[in-house]
Amino acid sequence: MTKRCGYVAIVGAPNVGKSTLVNALVGTKVSIVSPKVQTTRFRVLGLVMVEETQIVLVDTPGIFHPRRRFERAMVAAAWSSALDADFICLMIDARRGYDEESKKIVAKMKDRNQKIVLILNKIDLVEKATLLSLTAEIHAEGIVSEIFMVSARQGDGLEDLRKAFAKAMPEGPWLFPDDDVSDLSLSVWAAEITREKAFMRLQEELPYALAVVSTAWEERKDGSVRIDQDIYVQRESQKGIVVGKGGEKIKSISTSAREELEKILGRSVHLFLRVSVKEDWQERKGVYTDMGLDFDA
Repeated sequence: MTKRCGYVAIVGAPNVGKSTLVNALVGTKVSIVSPKVQTTRFRVLGLVMVEETQIVLVDTPGIFHPRRRFERAMVAAAWSSALDADFICLMIDARRGYDEESKKIVAKMKDRNQKIVLILNKIDLVEKATLLSLTAEIHAEGIVSEIFMVSARQGDGLEDLRKAFAKAMPEGPWLFPDDDVSDLSLSVWAAEITREKAFMRLQEELPYALAVVSTAWEERKDGSVRIDQDIYVQRESQKGIVVGKGGEKIKSISTSAREELEKILGRSVHLFLRVSVKEDWQERKGVYTDMGLDFDA
């Protein structure tokens, strides 16, 4: 059987379910998820095998109107990943409808005469009549080649989507080993897990001023691993929020992250977190380089 391989970019406004979809199609977590917008900061690859076809899913940061350097870098990464892909999918939260952010994405695709696949997510939460009206509205733009209705969280419609992706991939050798699930290094992936747990436990305004970096990874003789990570915040007051009264908050973050890392790695994890104030971390070029982002975007 002929080998096939290609890139499928999943783009859309923030918090429409792109990461949830990628994780569901891959079958394990490769991209962190939270209810907060801008959770995904850089492109993450999720790898799916369908017989002799390798599908490289590209989970991209949400596309919105950026105001700061870091936001511009995230949006630039999303567009770069999308326009380099073999197959571009626009994902829309069916509950939110065809909002302004999604319309701007479609407008840019139309300017490039770029066909897209439309994925309507969270169909389990919307009436059928609303879905049909929404589909007709977007299809009228003239650039939609196929439409899929899914619930990434519930798993509805994902098998049809997986088969469609596989069929659309061009002939060519696989780009990754067939047992890989992502291109992220373990140290970066572990930092993302901790960042997810921090997002879930901290106040609304704090996560966007927070970054997590793995500073050390030590394989121990007993088969366990020690991971040291720095959590960067921008102000001393934010450090107090992350640490919490009596260290309660940071302990909760650490415990939750360690438990998930142990579950996925299948071994004991010793996780050590340190909270540091770096007012200018969003202006440090090295941070962007580590994330694969363009500092000058």
